[in-house]
Formats: sequence, C-alpha cells, structure tokens
Amino acid sequence: MLTGASLPRFQKNLLKWFAQFQRDLPWRRTRVPYHIWLSEIMLQQTRVTAAIPYYEKFLERFPTVDALAEAPQEEVLRLWSGLGYYSRARNLQKAAQEITDKHDGVFPDQLEEALALPGIGAYTAAAILSIAYQKNHAVLDGNVARVLARLSALRGDLRANGTWQKLQKTADDLLDQKAPGDWNQAMMELGATLCTPRSPQCLLCPVSEFCEARKKGLADLIPAKRVKRSTVEIILAALVIVDPHGRTLLQTPPKAAKKSLADDDVHTLVSRLWHFPTIAVQTGDPAAELKKSVEKSLLDGRKFPGELLPLKKVRHAVTYRSITVLPFRAEVAKLPRISATKVFPLTDLSSVPISNLTRKVARAALAPA
Repeated sequence: MLTGASLPRFQKNLLKWFAQFQRDLPWRRTRVPYHIWLSEIMLQQTRVTAAIPYYEKFLERFPTVDALAEAPQEEVLRLWSGLGYYSRARNLQKAAQEITDKHDGVFPDQLEEALALPGIGAYTAAAILSIAYQKNHAVLDGNVARVLARLSALRGDLRANGTWQKLQKTADDLLDQKAPGDWNQAMMELGATLCTPRSPQCLLCPVSEFCEARKKGLADLIPAKRVKRSTVEIILAALVIVDPHGRTLLQTPPKAAKKSLADDDVHTLVSRLWHFPTIAVQTGDPAAELKKSVEKSLLDGRKFPGELLPLKKVRHAVTYRSITVLPFRAEVAKLPRISATKVFPLTDLSSVPISNLTRKVARAALAPA
C-alpha cells in the first residue's frame, strides 16, 4: 500500500497526531497487562464512555488477577451488571483462573499462550501484547479495518472472500515496530474519532494525503454496509410480586447454559442472571399464561395469591432480537414460598447481578400508576 519514503512519513504523521490529540482514557495511563486486558474486554461491543465507570469500579474491587480469580462468580457478575454481554465477564474470570494456575498470575506475553485463554481472540491478543509488552502484533478491528479500506479505496464487504485476511496483512505491513502499542492505539483512535463510519472528518485527518478513498471521492461509500440479520420480534411477560414492605422475589440464575438456545429462551434474554419470573408469551392472554406458568412451575400447582395488574410495556434489544416485555405487578399480603427464589427490596436490587432487561422491569413496577 505504502512504499519507499511514504511509509515512514505516514507513520510519523499518525503517531504525532495521536500524541497530541488522543483521548485521556484511564487504561492509557498504564502498561499493566491486567488493566489493558480488562479494558479491551470491556470495550468489546461497548462505548468508551459507558465502559470507564465499570473499569474503575472493577479494578477497585478486583485490583489483581488473583483477586479476580478467587472472587465468587456472582460478585464478578454483579460488578458487570448493566454492561451487557455477560459471557465476557464469565470468560474474564475463567482466564484469570488459568493465568493464576499456569502463568503465576501474569498475563502471558506470548501470542499462542494468550490465544489459548478463554475470551481471547486474535484482535484482543494483539492489542494486549502490543500495548502492555510492546510486541509486534498489529490489531485489526472494525475501526482499523475501515481506515485501511479507505486508505486503499477497497470496496465491498470487508469480511467476505478472504478480504479480512488481506486487511490483516496490510495492518502487519504498516505496523510501526518501534512503537507497536502506540501505533495500534493510534490506528484505533483514528477510526473511532475521525475516520468514522458516517461523515468522516477528512479535513482533520493526519494521513488524508495517503487516502485513496478521499482522492476518489469514495470516503462516504467505504466500507460497504454489512447486511444485517433479520430482526426477531419477541414478546415476554414478567411478574413482579410485591408485599406491603416493598419486598419482591427474584429467581436464581440457571446453574449452567444450554448448548442450543431458541431465540426466545428466557434465560438467554435475562443473561443467565437473577430475574423476575418471566415467560415467552405464546397466546393472546399473557396475564393468564404468566399466572398459569407461575402456578405450575414455581408454586407446585398451588393457586397464585393475588391479581396481576398490567404495567407499562418495556422495550429492550439483545443483538438481533427486539423484545417487548409485558410486566405485571401483583400485590400480596405475604410473599409466597417459591422454590429457587430469594427476597429483595424492589427499590434496591444491586446486591445481586441483574440484566438491563430486569432493571427496566423493576423501574416499570416502581413507576407511579
């Protein structure tokens, strides 16, 4: 892509821009492998502004890999609660346990060993090793791929027909081997702040002179939009049982994940965390269906002691699923004895890990009538 004197100039321009204009992010103030690793996991599918408070609270509670490895999983998930994609947290702890057992509590500095850890793929391994250990591994994520595609005016689907592998080769060729950590962060920063999917700020770009897409007027057309998976509409019904003291019942998470899950599998949609009794609606009478389900599966055939009052609908999205939750509130004189549940104050469910969907249902139950 860039040859002769153009490559060193390209590298110099980008690194100079990064040194001057990079965002001040907490994980950029350290080279501690654990901190870099945690930030990279949290930033998967998550905006920077949303990740920062979780990153800081997580490190305060689990300051070392050993502390994370030894913690109860429920405590790890509780600190992750609200961040979403909870398999990240589960894999993070599994990897911490392997690092403690096999690597003396230090994230490995070799690519093969890093890739063998749960939750670590090619991008994540390259990012951690380059930033924490200055290893010469070029990262390739969506931001970097977009920058590279525009630099070479590469059209089409970037993940089709081996294109992603070609982009990785290009990223490897452009890597500044004297400063791989800063280089990778600079490429990602460029894609995140200037070379954005929509309305790229080419006039501010430090390497616009090298960009073929800009020269050809194609910057807004590259990369091609990916074909999105069709949206699956799901309707759930959730029951919030409340006693005169404002206490409610949450069901315990399932002990293990199923191997294959339907789109409307409730445990998946509540992220295998604590949740209100919830069902996938199959009929035109969700209240009756919910009540029948609770009586059969939770009350062992006993009649539910209360009426179900409909609350405001809750909207939620999980990847390609568009979820409508029909919440119901049931006020009872005494909370029924239900297996696999625990009592909590409805106004404060922070003592256990819950999903954003469950949090929205709780808010609906607390809203004025």
